[in-house]
Amino acid sequence: MKLNQIIQGDAFTELQKLPDRIAQALIADPPYFNVLENEAWDTQWKTAEDYLTWCEAWVRESMRVLRDDGLCFIFGQLGKREHAFLHLMSRLTRQHQFHDLIIWDRAVGYDERRDSFTPQYEMVLVMRKGDKVKFNKEAVRVPYDAKTIETYLKDKRYKDMDARRAHLDAGKFATNILRVPSLKGVSNEKCGHPSQKPIDLIEKLIACSTDPNDIVIDPFLGSGTTAMAAHTLGRRWLGIEKDSNYIQIAQKRLTHPG
Repeated sequence: MKLNQIIQGDAFTELQKLPDRIAQALIADPPYFNVLENEAWDTQWKTAEDYLTWCEAWVRESMRVLRDDGLCFIFGQLGKREHAFLHLMSRLTRQHQFHDLIIWDRAVGYDERRDSFTPQYEMVLVMRKGDKVKFNKEAVRVPYDAKTIETYLKDKRYKDMDARRAHLDAGKFATNILRVPSLKGVSNEKCGHPSQKPIDLIEKLIACSTDPNDIVIDPFLGSGTTAMAAHTLGRRWLGIEKDSNYIQIAQKRLTHPG
């Protein structure tokens, strides 16, 4: 099996061709179902039930190719009416083992509504396959600012100040609320995909769940962010994408990452 490549095709079909237990992490940002109403790939199902059935199928294959100590990350958001992701999470966590629910705080609200709070987050359902998982909390520390470090070092309760300073310099452990600003039209990183995720966010998911040379699979590669993040972190990767236009964007980003 050739790695570090983009496979053009349907996610479910191409996942079926892969061997069992090869991916240390699987990162999926699938269509959300009638959230991006101007995109044919997000409105292709007649009913929510059709969409949920499709998701159950590709997730089943995703979990098959996942290693026993691996993690599967699935992005989702509620949408305007159907809230299909709530139903999807309920179904999937009855079929597979729940690990965590990450909230991606986009820092800026989107799709403002007149009758409710302005949404500012998306969710990442994390599922595991076995009783033990590979997880590195050290890889996703959040730096303290200099003023905070100075204040904490004045706390006399800590006897070993060298150890305390080392911890503060390393940063605090990240919570399952990850605040990473979403990409705006003026961002140099933005490349034409309507649901493109920031590379900083994907790097955090890869860094905490894999080691160098591990394999990361993305069954909905889109503009190639997962591939770029995996390459930067020294991981091997495999991406599946149906749309030839997005494949061209991804290949261009990978060839000219600057």
